[in-house]
Order: sequence, then C-alpha cells, then structure tokens
Amino acid sequence: MTPAVVLTIAGSDSGGGAGIQADLKTFAALGVYGVSVVTAITAQNTLGVTGVHAVPAAMVAAQLDAVLDDFEVAAVKVGMVPDRAVAEVIAARAARLPNLVVDPVLVATSGSRLSAVASVEPLLAYPRVLTPNRHEAGALLGGRPVTSVAEVESAAEELARRGGGAVVVTGSESALDILHCDGTTTHLPGDAVDTANNHGSGCTFSSAIAVRLALGDRVPVAVRAAKSYVTNALRGGKDWKLGAGPGPLNHFV
Repeated sequence: MTPAVVLTIAGSDSGGGAGIQADLKTFAALGVYGVSVVTAITAQNTLGVTGVHAVPAAMVAAQLDAVLDDFEVAAVKVGMVPDRAVAEVIAARAARLPNLVVDPVLVATSGSRLSAVASVEPLLAYPRVLTPNRHEAGALLGGRPVTSVAEVESAAEELARRGGGAVVVTGSESALDILHCDGTTTHLPGDAVDTANNHGSGCTFSSAIAVRLALGDRVPVAVRAAKSYVTNALRGGKDWKLGAGPGPLNHFV
C-alpha cells in the first residue's frame, strides 16, 4: 500500500534532534513518506545554536515547487522560517498546502533565537493548526505574558480568531496543552516526563499532528494522538546521554 506523503518545510539541525531531522524521524515512525524543503542550515548541538544560514527564498521556492509538482502531498508542517521572504514564498503556495500545521519556531530549546515574529506573520492566516508554546503565543500577540491557564485560554482563542484555524498552545513542562478549535476551548492534560531530554519536542508534536491529519483524523483527534506520541518519545529517551545539554527524544519507541 502506498503511504501518505507529508511535507516538512523547516530548518536543518546538525545535532539531529529538532527541525527537519526530527520531522522526518516522526514521519517514518508514524508510517508516512516524508519529503522536505530546507529553509535554513543551523550549526547546533545539544548546547545551543552557533550559526544560522538562511536558504535564499528563490531556492526555497525551487524546492517547494519540485516537491509539489511531483508528489501528492496530504499534509504539511512548517517549522523554522528564517525571514519574511521565505514566509511569503510559502504563503503564496498556501492553496497547494493541505492540512497545514504551522509551528512558529522563534527560539530553540537552548534559548537561541531562530527567527522573529515578523518572519512568521505572513503564514498566520493559513494554518489548519497553529502550535505555539506559551512563550511563542505571547510573542505573536505583541509580547504580552501568557503564563496562567486563563491567559493561555485567551491567547489560543485570540490567535484562532485572527487566523481562522485551530490553535493549540503547548504547556511545556506543565504538560497541559490548551486547544481552541471550532469555537471550543479544550484542556489537554498530560503526564509530565521527568527528563532533560526534550530537544525537538515541539517539532515532533507539530509533525505528528500533520501525520494524523494526513491520515484523516479530525483536528482534536490528531492533537491528542500527537500529544500521546510525544509523551512516549520523551519517556523512551529520558535516560539517554547524547551530548552535554538537553538531548533528543526517542522517536522510534
């Protein structure tokens, strides 16, 4: 049986824990065929990011057109967008990007800044699902604090209203994610995993949502399935000793 095709548009992580590498591992683990468009090359490991080289927008466009002209893509995950020109390339092809999941990657787990809000804004009107963490949700709303549950609920609702799709604000260490979909806000509690190895968890979450949408799940079902997958991946890699900083997840548990 031919697998569904899922596209990741994201940056490369030389340490292999996040970005394109995490996305393709997630796709493989969940049984779909992954294709990719690289938006940036980063020099990074578990300790941080030491360099970022943005791929020129024309080359991003060439990669994207090559994929879309040959493959029947069932879902798309967008991660790191290094500049506004790249975002505009993606936005111009939004009608050809089904089940679009946008992970507004602004800062790496290590704290290194990867892109600015202005670089992400052209995409905010198009996603079927937007997956910011609490810090990113606040940044997208002008830098206001998003810490309490009430603030997260409000942020999810406002971002959904602005974009028209669903929004899930991830709770990071609290393991409480909040989903706003079709006018309804839902709390998605989870089991916090006691581990420092969480590098790439956001990339993995958004990629897993894209997979489940490609396979026909409704958004709430896709989000819950992705949350379960990430929790298991965190558990599977919690005792790994890969690098001196926060290590990756075990995508193949």
